[in-house]
Amino acid sequence: MSKQREVGRVLRNTGIRQCGFTLIEVLLVVVIIGILAAIVVPRLGGRTKEAQVAAAKASIDGISLAIDQYEVDNGSYPPSMQALITKGSELNWKGPYLKKSTIPLDPWGKEYLYTPKENGYDIKSLGPNGVEGGDDVTN
Repeated sequence: MSKQREVGRVLRNTGIRQCGFTLIEVLLVVVIIGILAAIVVPRLGGRTKEAQVAAAKASIDGISLAIDQYEVDNGSYPPSMQALITKGSELNWKGPYLKKSTIPLDPWGKEYLYTPKENGYDIKSLGPNGVEGGDDVTN
């Protein structure tokens, strides 16, 4: 009797079986995982843009608070966003009004556009396409 047959006979006699998955079982699991991925991935992909827009709106709200605080301290809106970080000729400047020492970037890596007006200001991000109009995020 060969050694391999003897080992097989011993394994059968002792109740120990060789365990494993068949090819069909493995393929079935791979197909199920593929179906689940096909359902979940497209739903999560649309959430990225929504999250970036929400982050841009939150940043715009924070910048707006800094601009409003500057206006309370100095009596006018800042000429640029840089005035929120570094002191110019303002007498009552109590900044920096932004926590970071650089002008914040939107979620797409571009600077927010700040436009002072006579009785207010506009802050906007050009959105994911980076072009004015269309998907801009504004205050």
